Order: sequence, then C-alpha cells, then structure tokens
Amino acid sequence: MVADFGAESTADEVLHGLDLKGRRIFVTGTSAGIGVETARALVARGADVVGAVRDLAKAERATIGVREAADRSGGSFSLTELDLASLASVRSCAERLVADGRPFDAVIANAAVMACPPSKTADGFEMQFGTNHLGHFVLVNRIASLIRPGGRLVMVSSAAHRNSDVDLDDPGFERTAYDPWVAYGRSKTANVLFAVEFDRRHKGRGVRAVALHPGGIQTELNRYLDPAALQAVIDRINEGAAMSGAKVFSYKSIPQGAATSVWAALVAPADKVGGLYCEDCHVAESTTNMEVRIGIRPYALNPDTAKALWAKSEEMVGEHFA
Repeated sequence: MVADFGAESTADEVLHGLDLKGRRIFVTGTSAGIGVETARALVARGADVVGAVRDLAKAERATIGVREAADRSGGSFSLTELDLASLASVRSCAERLVADGRPFDAVIANAAVMACPPSKTADGFEMQFGTNHLGHFVLVNRIASLIRPGGRLVMVSSAAHRNSDVDLDDPGFERTAYDPWVAYGRSKTANVLFAVEFDRRHKGRGVRAVALHPGGIQTELNRYLDPAALQAVIDRINEGAAMSGAKVFSYKSIPQGAATSVWAALVAPADKVGGLYCEDCHVAESTTNMEVRIGIRPYALNPDTAKALWAKSEEMVGEHFA
C-alpha cells in the first residue's frame, strides 16, 4: 500500500524504508537547490546517482554532503558536464553516457532557468525554451535506450505552465514582444507536453514519463527576480486567496520541494502517473480556473499539441527521434 504524501512531505519521508541499492538514476541540475537534495535523498538509500551540471567546480562544492551520504549508505555519486543551453554540450554528454552503456532506472530532468532577461542559447534559441525544453529534449531522446524497462522519465515542470501554452509558430519571440514569464510558462508547458508524447512512444516497452510541479521554493532559480516585485506577486496571490477562501501561498523547504520528484520517479504506481502531471505527491486535476494555484491546464496535456511540439522540436534541433 502506497502511503499518502502531500505538500509538506519531504524527499526523505517519501523514500523512507526503501532500499535503492542497485538502482541507477540520472539527475540534471545537481549543483544547487532541489537537484542537490534529490541526489542526496536517493544516494542515502543506496542508489547510484549521476548528476549533470554546467559548472563542475561549483557542483563539487555543493555536493559534498551528497558524497558523504553515499559513503554511509553504500551508494555512489558522480558528476558529468552538461550545459543545456548548448546542443554541442548536450550531445557530448549523451555520447559519454551511451558509450558507458550502463542503464538507468530513472531520469529526472530537473535543471532549468527562470524568468531571465531576453537572451539566446549557443544555438540561437530563446534561452528558456532552448534550455528548459530543447536541451532536455535532445538529451533525453539520445539516452532513451539507456532507460531500462520499468524505468521512468521525470520532467520537472512548474505551476508557471499556467502562464502560457506553447507557441509553435513563434517559439523564439521573433514576432511577439518578449515577456520573461510568458517565456518561462511556454518552456514549462513544453516540459509537460514532452512527457506526454515520450510516454506515448515508450510505454510499450515499459518506460513511462511523468511531469510535475515541485512547489514554490526559494533557490538559485530565483536569481533573475527582483525580491520586491516577487513579494508583490505573492501579496496579490494571497489577497485573492483571502477573498476566495483558498490557502495562502507559502514557500516549501528544499527537502519538501524534492519530494514529488522522487515520489514520481520511484514510489507512485507507473500506471497512475504515466503521461500525467503531478504536484504535492499526487496527480493534479485538470482545471481552467485561473483563480486557483493548483491543477494542470488542459492544453498542457493535449496529445495533438504534444505530437506537434515533438515535430517542431525535431525541426529546430535538426534531429529525428524514432
């Protein structure tokens, strides 16, 4: 029987009692925030975790506690270089993993940038769509054969997917004014849609994909945000919550933020989460009510849009994935 976890559950609580020895898991973005905590919670139960990061020196410093936890449990932790804003780096990382040949039980696509100023990736893509979606799209597809039957792909999306659907006619804001939150929303919707289509393509061999919102957490992801402007947004949210009787916004801790990732990867029944979007260690309900802060917008689970995004992404990166 699966325990009932929720918004306040931590990654340690979700994984309590599990023996992950022999399980191998790949996590992007393990140099800060919930990526580091995700890796720590996994290796603490004996898992072998490979973390992918842009800055190896920074990650070595940030993951000292992860290595210590691995030493105590008999698990292992290693790092590999990955810059999701450069397809050359993405392809090089994938080639190293494929050449190594060892399979993964789960891939957790955790790394992201959020609400950054207008900028481009090394390949000329809008930074948030290029990093959060296209970088992971190429990486995951290139290592898909390494995900063993029974394994899972976990795409860490965001409640910010509610800001905007994908725009397949203008993904780079060439014809529309750039808005950092619209761009972030598009990239996070793309994460969900990618999980939907990946799940459809791979579930026949026993590999499932799921997307999720980890919760609002204070991490380096907020580095482009003005604290006063962010607080003003939170104040407006809570004013609306007070009027509607909804729960006011509060930040999760980093251990709470990592909980849904490990739950979706290793605890939740595959047939209950495959092709879906989760939050607070539960499958989210579909909603069109913009006044609520929970739930999944129907456009993010649209299978036709998911197929169209896949085709558009292949066109943009110049690769076809069967």
